[in-house]
Amino acid sequence: MTLDVGFIGYRFMGKAHANALSRLSMFFPEAPETNRAVVVGRDEDALTDARDRLGFDRAATDWEDVVDDVDVLYNLGPNFLHVEPSVAALDAGVHVLCEKPLAPTKAGAEQMASAAAESDAVAGCGFNYRFIPAIQLAKRLIDAGELGEIRQVRGRYLQDWLVDADAPWTWRMDAERAGSGALGDLGAHTVDLVQFLVDDVVGVSGRLETFVEERDTPAGETRPVTVDDAYSAQATLANGATCTLEASRVAAGHKNDHTIEVHGSKGSLRFSLERLNELELMREGARGYETVLVTDEDDPYLDHWWPPGHVLGWEHTFVHENYEFLSAVAGDDSFRPSFDDARRVQAVLDAVERSDACGEWVDVDADR
Repeated sequence: MTLDVGFIGYRFMGKAHANALSRLSMFFPEAPETNRAVVVGRDEDALTDARDRLGFDRAATDWEDVVDDVDVLYNLGPNFLHVEPSVAALDAGVHVLCEKPLAPTKAGAEQMASAAAESDAVAGCGFNYRFIPAIQLAKRLIDAGELGEIRQVRGRYLQDWLVDADAPWTWRMDAERAGSGALGDLGAHTVDLVQFLVDDVVGVSGRLETFVEERDTPAGETRPVTVDDAYSAQATLANGATCTLEASRVAAGHKNDHTIEVHGSKGSLRFSLERLNELELMREGARGYETVLVTDEDDPYLDHWWPPGHVLGWEHTFVHENYEFLSAVAGDDSFRPSFDDARRVQAVLDAVERSDACGEWVDVDADR
């Protein structure tokens, strides 16, 4: 089976997924074969270059013209373009992998999840950090009861690309296009990992903060920043564990620092994206943490790559994600994180915004 694939978007995420597809046949030969059929964008000159550089057969400037022409649609566009093309594709029976966050709003995410539930096509959301071998190992250990009863979870995602007040305005700073700032851009990843590793977030008390309220565009115009630069939240999980969440795009000295800690009655673990081949583990009876290098052949996905000790990188998470997603498509199987998983993440983000607005504790499942 050869699957015709279409991309909406060709920049950051377009490169990541095109690179992943190019590596599948070499390292995961059991994965379905793919043909990069069409890439969609608005800038015709940049689009022509992207078509050639990323290995697509053709380019198009309107997703509506091509959504029926492919077997699989990768929706890698800005957040405000996630809902309509994804729903249209699912209605047409086209499989969809959509980047995170699923939608700018809770209502949009619910619409997408409903479309996925009513379609025979496979729908997945691009929370690629689930597919880091160390995170997969952490999941195995937690599910096996190695940490005992989970009591506390801590998650943070820190970046510093907006520390400078003169950093230019982008669409990611516009609530209409992005939905939220650090909360959705970074916090979505953390919430997904918490819910993947432990349990659903059911209640939150959150705060959002915007430190630079307007920025200049590259064209010299001044535009307002209508999303958050940073957020923090206290949360409760369905299993009764307490949880702290935070993210920032103004944390000086942090380039891509995503960390998560899980503390149980028998032990603890912690993970940092900046050391993604390692898992720090504290087992019952030990005096402290041990650092486990997650590169052995029997570690998740590692039998497809290099000899033990030869580390992987950020890009490999997309190879694993694409392998799992395309295998689900070819096998008529389910894939997670599903659109419903991503809808649940969006509900948590929405609850944080509601809590910030009202200054009170908010039930995630409660309506506005």
